[in-house]
Amino acid sequence: MLACSHCGYKNRVGSLFCEDCGRNLLAGAGSTPVTPTRRLMDAPEETSARATWGPARIGSNTSIVLQVRDAPQPITLNPGQRMILGRSDPQSTVQPDVDMNPYGAVEKGVSRQHAILEFNEDTLMLLDAGSANGTFLNGQRLPPNQPRVVRDGDEVRLGKLVAYLYFK
Repeated sequence: MLACSHCGYKNRVGSLFCEDCGRNLLAGAGSTPVTPTRRLMDAPEETSARATWGPARIGSNTSIVLQVRDAPQPITLNPGQRMILGRSDPQSTVQPDVDMNPYGAVEKGVSRQHAILEFNEDTLMLLDAGSANGTFLNGQRLPPNQPRVVRDGDEVRLGKLVAYLYFK
């Protein structure tokens, strides 16, 4: 455990920012605070998801479409090696590749570095990056840093922010 020099909160080893106050754990005392991830209480009606049986293989010309629930426009991603999903914070030195702030990330408990999409040969993998409120794939909470295969049409939940991944 790594104790924050500002508030004393015991953070997981490897954390860059205090999970309680948002201070940079590497900079020590006097660092500028970042917006902490809002801790959420689980509501049973929000944890149910449908299982999908879409294909898991993606081709080299495939685009990944991330459709956030209730958002008018989807986010189109091109396969690459690794993409961080999270929320940007102007006080943080590390920014996500896909910023979820326009979709209410702060209110829905999305961490600055919440989840990671990895492209491995012909499959897409999702892993939780040690987020405060968890990453869910089709309603199943993912253990931190353990990749899971994503299929076309799967539901991904970051905290309480719900999105669907489609292969095009």
